[in-house]
Amino acid sequence: MSARTTTPWPLIALFTAGYLAPYLLPTTVGRLDSGLPLSATQAGAVGSALLLSSAAAGFLLASRVDRVGPRFLARTGLVLAVLGYGGAALTHTVPAVIAGVLVGGFGSGTATAVAATGIAAQPDPHRTTTFGLLGVSALAGAVYLTVPHLGPGHGQPLAAIALTALAVWPLTGRLSASTAPRRTRHQAKSPLPHLRAGLLLALTLPCWSLAQNSLWGVSGRIGLDQAHLTEATVGAVFAIALGAGLLGVIGAGALGPRLGRAVPIGAGTALIAACIALSASATDLTTFATGEIAWNTLYPIVLSYVIGLAASLDPRGRWAVLVGSASSLGTAAGPLAGSLLSAQAGFAAMGLVLAAGLLLIAAPMTAVALGAGRRHLPVVQVPVETPVYDKATAA
Repeated sequence: MSARTTTPWPLIALFTAGYLAPYLLPTTVGRLDSGLPLSATQAGAVGSALLLSSAAAGFLLASRVDRVGPRFLARTGLVLAVLGYGGAALTHTVPAVIAGVLVGGFGSGTATAVAATGIAAQPDPHRTTTFGLLGVSALAGAVYLTVPHLGPGHGQPLAAIALTALAVWPLTGRLSASTAPRRTRHQAKSPLPHLRAGLLLALTLPCWSLAQNSLWGVSGRIGLDQAHLTEATVGAVFAIALGAGLLGVIGAGALGPRLGRAVPIGAGTALIAACIALSASATDLTTFATGEIAWNTLYPIVLSYVIGLAASLDPRGRWAVLVGSASSLGTAAGPLAGSLLSAQAGFAAMGLVLAAGLLLIAAPMTAVALGAGRRHLPVVQVPVETPVYDKATAA
């Protein structure tokens, strides 16, 4: 069977649409600050509200994708994203922008929940995740190169997310309309497997994501205010950094499970901590670019292994969605935490605090990965009775 008929492109497209908002967080927060009567901290709070709404969707839908049906939920999420982000892009009234961002964030989270559930049921979740990260990194890089040339205002990055959701809509026809019509009552209510490992991962991921997005949420301000760069230069650095992330994800996909998951997650998190400290202390282009590029190279590599680890804990995808939503809580708190830390202590001190936190949580994350390796968790296979992605339709 050819790769064309086996690669779940609708799930990859949904993953891209759902993850684009977090990837565009620096320019979104920066433009809310400059384009609306909001302070930097208030703009960070709006960014946090967007991501918190996305996390809420994940928690709400973690165990319901099977029951409601992937196609309906995916289309609902994309409609909410188009209406929410599109409406926020077209208005300059702060309450309306906030309302639109909340609606759009819930739509992003819904799309991500469907994608995560489907990816967990794939024969190779890590490979599918890699494709998704490649897609969102490439698209976000293109947006960072384009937005500075479209003039001032808060609407451009929000419009990009809305248009992406609109473009993904046609692919939802290749998702199954419903799942598991023959699933037994026992199967439908089966308990979560590997409860201790799943809970530990769900408890550490918010801290991991908070550290990443505390920096990511203020990276634009570090480049503009501390390194004294122009918006076009900062955008170019972000685009190059995301391009380096593409190379990192390709490398992770080629490496696959050869090193297991413990080494990429543990050692990768420690290296990310060093990159965050470097980037936050940047006062010139060289240091800023080095920190951002190195960090963006490592971040998607480690993230792909973390998502793969969560997916391997439950073939129905419940841990993948729950861990992803828990991670989104940290992601949501990131912009506000970064704004508050940098306002109180400065960017460099913020970077040191975040780096120390990452080093602390690297140990329990590595322990979960080691435990999963010792259990020799099987490669997740697509359950015959629960097709999330309809390959027959795609052929």
